[in-house]
Amino acid sequence: MIVKDEFLSKLRRYFGLNLYEVKIWSALLSRGVSTAGELSDIANVPRSRSYDVLESLEKKGFVVMKLGKPIKYIAVEPTEVLERVKKNVQKGAKDKLKHLEDLKGTDVIKELNALHKQGVELVEPSDLSGSIRGRHNLYNHLELTIRDAEESVSIMTTAQGLIRKIEGLKPTFEKLKKRGVKVKIAAPITKENMAAVKDLGTTAEVRNATVNARFALVDGKEIIFMVMNDSDVHPTYDVGIWVNTPFFASAMDTLFNLAWKEMKPVAKK
Repeated sequence: MIVKDEFLSKLRRYFGLNLYEVKIWSALLSRGVSTAGELSDIANVPRSRSYDVLESLEKKGFVVMKLGKPIKYIAVEPTEVLERVKKNVQKGAKDKLKHLEDLKGTDVIKELNALHKQGVELVEPSDLSGSIRGRHNLYNHLELTIRDAEESVSIMTTAQGLIRKIEGLKPTFEKLKKRGVKVKIAAPITKENMAAVKDLGTTAEVRNATVNARFALVDGKEIIFMVMNDSDVHPTYDVGIWVNTPFFASAMDTLFNLAWKEMKPVAKK
């Protein structure tokens, strides 16, 4: 049996199998029905391992054992295997989410919070900063930072960045509004992002900015700013800086509010 390594790698990645499992499974698919010994020879897998591998594949729903002597194995149709794998992944994710949800209010979380508070007390203010790489990580940290806002969130972004933030952070903005937190977003308003602004509704106030900048201020205490223009960098290589610094953040917040007064609300543009 000649199967390219690239194809075997894809099977391992998509179906969550190890190397011996994908080799035996591929061999069985090419034969339809076969014995463990035959599959071992075809797939170049040690015979002592082939029985364990087939037992594992049977438990996962990839093969069916045919009764008789010698024992043979039948390959399950790949489309059916795909459905079984999907169900297993969904069940596994559901179970894991339940376990994580059950942790809330337990002694484990209380001890973790106690450790964190103890650690924060020992941290120098200059250490409350960090570099974040990758746009996905940036938006995760942005959401984490703004969702704990108590008074205000001020964001300045690009035309495309406005669309991304509304799509990714709208639920968070809605929760902030219910808590009375004022959210201001300044960005160049274009035909492309106008639909997103309308979808945002009254959840946040949006004004037209003529300057391209990328930063977020939270309660005048924390700031996250991106160091590159999003149109010039691949999302994977985007870089942001997070700093917990009331002195600098409050000064930036003052400057933002001064500029905010000169910006036109979207409805007036």
